[in-house]
Amino acid sequence: NRIINGAMTVDQRNAGAVTVNTSGLYTIDRWQANQTSTGKFSVDKSTIAPAGFTNSYLATSLSAYSVSSSDIFFFQQNIEGNNVADLAWGTANAKTITLSFWVRSSLTGTFGGCLANSAHNRSYPFSYTISVADTWEQKSVTVAGDTTGTWATDNTKGLQVIFALGGGSTRSGTAGSWQAAALYTATGATSLVGTSGATFYITGVQLEAGS
Repeated sequence: NRIINGAMTVDQRNAGAVTVNTSGLYTIDRWQANQTSTGKFSVDKSTIAPAGFTNSYLATSLSAYSVSSSDIFFFQQNIEGNNVADLAWGTANAKTITLSFWVRSSLTGTFGGCLANSAHNRSYPFSYTISVADTWEQKSVTVAGDTTGTWATDNTKGLQVIFALGGGSTRSGTAGSWQAAALYTATGATSLVGTSGATFYITGVQLEAGS
């Protein structure tokens, strides 16, 4: 697993306190929250978790915000290039990876996220469906490695793993393919920040080579 603190057990930065996010704020350790309009969602470490886990990442919408075309709300983990160098992305030998996680929300529908390089000129929007409100569901997204683009293999940002909570049309793209653009989520994905009080929980995040 290339993800660090995917089970959300470590929160040295905030010691369990709720954080109302400004862009670029680190919340639960290794997880960074970003938003183009500040104060639209909060983050804290929750003890609501599926069997086998003790904690989760909880994002809560603070208003009913209507996203503009250029808006984006998300949280991410930046994986060091040294930890993904063996995937050989940017070459003809690029390896397939699988991203899996447990997720729960007060909303149902299609949700989105993306994988991206440090320059964010290569991105892979993905989507997944939450079928039942307030119920833990395990999701899995398998992605063929990118054979083009520049992917860091040193101690800088090698791969961004992004989970979106709302995004405008210019920040969204068709799910399921690599694109040479700064996209953060799948077109038509549910906007958590569009519903006041809506909740989103995630834990057990894994990113591994293969299927």
